[in-house]
Amino acid sequence: MDYGLVLLFSLFQALSMGTAAPLPVEVVTMKSKVKWMAEQLLVRLDNDTELKVPANPPFDDLDGTSSIVTVLNGYNSLISDTFNGVAQIKYDISSLTGYIDLWRQEHCSQQRPKPEVPGPLQELQSQKEYIHTVGIEAPMRVKEFLKRLLKNLDQLETC
Repeated sequence: MDYGLVLLFSLFQALSMGTAAPLPVEVVTMKSKVKWMAEQLLVRLDNDTELKVPANPPFDDLDGTSSIVTVLNGYNSLISDTFNGVAQIKYDISSLTGYIDLWRQEHCSQQRPKPEVPGPLQELQSQKEYIHTVGIEAPMRVKEFLKRLLKNLDQLETC
């Protein structure tokens, strides 16, 4: 048996696995940008006078970048366009999810299957006939989700 060939194959396999993971600098940069974008969005949500409704929303799962994108896109689609300032909020949510999704596509070697819609989001989506209530509740849930994301930025490292 040719041990040189086995050694070469093992070395090649180790190198290919080693290059699949993002560099720590890239991860730190991505987390910093997501943190900044989420904080700006929270400020915008806090300053929007029409959306100041106390909420105690159920928690949506933070299970890596795929679930974060799914949850934020889901709530963004439920936010009513009738409130002042909401267009910028929806744009900011789209920018944040777009950034996370692009980073995931570029840096995750194994793409996970699209996550299921979490229960709390699915419940709110099933109440679409109450458009005004859902339109007010969705930004409040985004706000709470972003607060949890900021406390759990390590979830961004999970594809």
